[in-house]
Amino acid sequence: MYAMEDSFISIVGVRTGMTTQTRTQQSAKQFDAVPARLDSPQSKLVYLYLEATDGATVDDLKSALSMKKIAVLSVLSSLSSDGLVEKDGDTYVAS
Repeated sequence: MYAMEDSFISIVGVRTGMTTQTRTQQSAKQFDAVPARLDSPQSKLVYLYLEATDGATVDDLKSALSMKKIAVLSVLSSLSSDGLVEKDGDTYVAS
């Protein structure tokens, strides 16, 4: 396990409107290493975002990560097939 870099947390915070206090709390959160089978940068980004935010909708991911909806859906489908992401209603969470 490793502590997520503050720079990534800051980017996530800016894009999601997190407060400074929330970003500080999140920076102390421990994350597992990114699974080795994730080879695309987009898959890694979506996976890390879901871990950092404890879940997000497709629209949240689209807006926060500046990705096209079709790309988000494709990545989520791949992550779901690999058992790395689960869908809970409209929200996707890292498994």
